[in-house]
Amino acid sequence: MVIRVGEALRRSSELKEFSRTPQLDAQLLLAAAMERERTWLYTWPEALLTATQELDYDHLLDSRKRGQPVAYLLGYQEFWSLKLKVSPATLIPRPETELLVEVVLKLLDADRVIRLADLGTGSGAIALAVASERTNWQVIGTDRQAGALAVAETNRLALGLHNVTLLEGDWCAALPPEKFDLIVSNPPYVAADDPHLEALLCEPSTALVAALDGLADIEKIAGQAKAYLKQTGYLLFEHGCQQADAVRQLLHDCGYINIQLFRDIAGLDRATLCQVP
Repeated sequence: MVIRVGEALRRSSELKEFSRTPQLDAQLLLAAAMERERTWLYTWPEALLTATQELDYDHLLDSRKRGQPVAYLLGYQEFWSLKLKVSPATLIPRPETELLVEVVLKLLDADRVIRLADLGTGSGAIALAVASERTNWQVIGTDRQAGALAVAETNRLALGLHNVTLLEGDWCAALPPEKFDLIVSNPPYVAADDPHLEALLCEPSTALVAALDGLADIEKIAGQAKAYLKQTGYLLFEHGCQQADAVRQLLHDCGYINIQLFRDIAGLDRATLCQVP
C-alpha cells in the first residue's frame, strides 16, 4: 500500500507511549527515510513514499518504539548549530550543555590565544563548539573511551577544525604537562540509583553514572585540575540540578575560589565555575 507524506506523519500517534515529542520524532524519522529536509515534508504533504522509503520509515518507527533514541537512529545530533555524528559509544549532546559553551565564550577574551581542555569530550560537542567560535584558541578534548574519540575525530574532520587536538586518557592524565586557561567538563554525575537512568539505558553508562551519589568524577577532576591550570585559571563543570550545593562545598574544600553557579534555560542549577587562587 502506497502512502503519502501527510499520512506517514500522522503515524506519530504510534509513538505517544514511547516519546515526549512524538510529532517531532516522526518528522525527523520520515525526513531521514526520504532523504529530505523536514521543511520539505510540510511543502509536499501529498507526495508519495516509495516502497523502500515506507519500509525504512517502518523500521525507524519500530526501533523508536523499542526505546532507541532518535539521535542514534539518525546518526547525528544538532548542538550549537553544529551537526555532530553520534553513536552508542557517545552520550547524546543535550541543549542544556550549550550553557557551558556560553559561559566559556563570555568569560575569556576572544582576542587572546587561550588554551582550553574539555575533559570527557565524547562526541566532541563542547570542544568543537568552542573551537568553531574561537579559531585562534587551542582546544584539547580528552576521553578515556577510544570509541568516543573516534566519533569526535570524525566530527572534527567534518567541521575542518584544526585548532582542536583529541587525546585518549582518564581526565587530566591525558593532558600534556602544560598550563591551561580553563578546563571544562560534562562528566558522569548521575547516581547509580537515580530513577531517571531507566530512560537512558541506550546511552553508555560510563558517560552517565558516577559513584558517591554522582560526585566521584567531579571530585577526581577537581583534585587533578589545579596542577594543569594557570594561576587564576578556571574550572567549569556541568552537574545535576540538585547537586549545586554539594559541588560548591566540594570545590571549596579543594581550595578553589570565586565559585559561581549558572542556571540553564529551564532555570535549573546546571553548571558551576571556580578559579584557582
